[in-house]
This record gives sequence, C-alpha cells and structure tokens, in this order.
Amino acid sequence: MHSIDSLGEFAVPSRHYSVSQLSINERHKLMERAFVGLFRWYVDRSQTTRNWNPDRSFDWKNMRQDHSPEVMQILEGFFAVEQYIPDYSAHGMTIMRESYGRSSFHLRWGMEEERHADLWRNALLFSGQRTLDWVEDYTDQLRGQEWGLPWDNPCHMVFYTVFQERATQVNYLNLGLAARGEESHEVFANDADPVLAKACQMIAVDEAAHYNFFLEGARLWLYYFPERALEALADVLRHFTMPARNIIPNYDAFGELLHRTSIFGLRQHARDVVKVALENLGAESLRKIEEGIRRSREIPNELGKIRTSAIFESLDFSHIENRVKQMFGRVNRLEAEIGVPEEQVTKFVLNPELQAHFAAL
Repeated sequence: MHSIDSLGEFAVPSRHYSVSQLSINERHKLMERAFVGLFRWYVDRSQTTRNWNPDRSFDWKNMRQDHSPEVMQILEGFFAVEQYIPDYSAHGMTIMRESYGRSSFHLRWGMEEERHADLWRNALLFSGQRTLDWVEDYTDQLRGQEWGLPWDNPCHMVFYTVFQERATQVNYLNLGLAARGEESHEVFANDADPVLAKACQMIAVDEAAHYNFFLEGARLWLYYFPERALEALADVLRHFTMPARNIIPNYDAFGELLHRTSIFGLRQHARDVVKVALENLGAESLRKIEEGIRRSREIPNELGKIRTSAIFESLDFSHIENRVKQMFGRVNRLEAEIGVPEEQVTKFVLNPELQAHFAAL
C-alpha cells in the first residue's frame, strides 16, 4: 500500500470544515469513516434482503438434466471464474487490511462470492451432465493456478471492481433470459429452466449490490481525490480484462461462446457495462476523462503537482457530490435507527475546491 493511504491522528473535523484546509491524511480519514458507515449500511441491507443459501434456496432436484452443450459450457465458465475466490479475497486484503471499512466489506464480499462458487457447483452437479469426480478434478485444475491483482493499490482496484462486478451481473442476467425462455438465440431454444432462472436472478442481485458498493466507493475517491481517482479510472478503462481469463483453461472458447450467443461480448461490455458505469460516475467517455487529465497540469494541486480546473470539467462533479450526499443520508438514517450518538455520526464534509469551481461557472 502506498504511504499516502496511511492515516494520521488529528481532531475530528466539524461538519462545515473546509476540505481544502485538510491534509492528505485528514482527507483519507473522512473517506475511511465514510467506508465504515457504508459497510454497516451494506451489511444491514444484505442480511435483511439477500440472505439466501446456495443449497436450500433452490429446487435443485428439479433442475433440467438435458441442457444444451452451450449452456453447460457457460455454467463451466461461470464456475471457473468463481473458483479464484481465495485469491480474490487474500490478495485484495493485502492492499486494504489497514482500512477497517474496506477490509470488513472485503471479508463480507468474499463470503458472498463464495456462495456464488457453491451455486455454480450445484448447477453443474444437478445438471446430471457432470459427475462429482469431474467437478473435483476440474476444481483441482483451476486452483492449481493463482490469480494476482491487476493493480496494487486500493484506488485503482475500486474502479476495477466497479466494471468487473457490473460485467459479471450482465453475464448472469443474460443467461437468466435464456433460462426463462426469453433469449432469442437459437442455441437456447430448449433451455428454459425455472431452477436455473432463479439461480441467475439471485446471483445477479448479489452482483448488483456489490457493484453499487464499489460505485459508492469510487465516488468517494472522485470527490475527495479527484485527480488521482480520474487517472486511476482512465487507467482501468484502458487496460480492463475480466479476472482469471489468462489462467482458466479454454477461456477463449468460453469467451467466444458468450460473444456468439450475445450473453456477453464487446457490444455488451461497451453498452451495458462501460456506458452505464460511466453515467453512474458522472462521466461522458474515456476520451473526455483523458482530455481533462492532459489539461490538468498548470497549477498546484493538493499534492503540489501542477494542474488546471480542467480536471473538474472531465466529470459532472455536481452529480458526484449529490450521490455522495445521498449515500451519507442512507448511512445517517441507519445510524439514527440504531442510536449512534451525535459525536459518532458519519458526517459529510463539503469539498470547497469543487464548490469554488461550481461558483465560477
């Protein structure tokens, strides 16, 4: 972890304290407190609305056992991607273990992702087309390779997981269409299956919840550290690939099948992942972000580097600020319900650097 992510000790800032008057460590303190509040809100929602079980929540004994070879290949691929949960969890923790909120969420996220691996394992076994020996041998083969982080810092990784979680959700939603008999591609003509459809729906809801958590985290980075966050966002967009694709056997054939059947491909990635995520982040396009970064080099920023106000023209920061405020509002409502004392409430602090830019427009 970069030293800039370490936290210093200082007095609690007031509700109206100016962010531009705070040190780097103090900005991190504000962001870390927000992550703790966001984590507590997330757990409250998770336990009350998504507390499903990969064994008991599905009527596996009535799953169809005559699915097409294409559906079986897709199930294998989904199972394979989820087999690297130990790596996703362990390596991710190495860059955020010092952060109470982020590391706590990472443990919760890993637990929820583990049940995804269990769900796809059940789907393969109850399909009647894969034996227990086959699943165990395939698991051993997959876990013989180790996945590594694409970036070694939490700022880059929060943006990476925004796009990765959204992409995974789209994959599961589109397979769910086939399982409901609503997918028009001919290879899925006889693959309608209520059990598989429910499995896809439940797991896609989980991925949506994960996407929204990481989206809120990305907005916090953009709000309190806009230049560094924008550069990380642009970097991730330029180099994004789905996790473990370079170590899963026959991934190219799996990816080609997803593309050919419109479950997931370049079109879905551009339209349903990148476009949606950028809109949620208040961005128009990668090109606009890169233009703002290139033009943001003429006056000192909070790190003493040179930039211009063009950095604030790359994204709709009023949109980001409003969404950050809404997130704090949800956290504060939970805190009020459980009786958190006023001095411990997660307080939102304005970034006057952005306010000054808005006033000048």
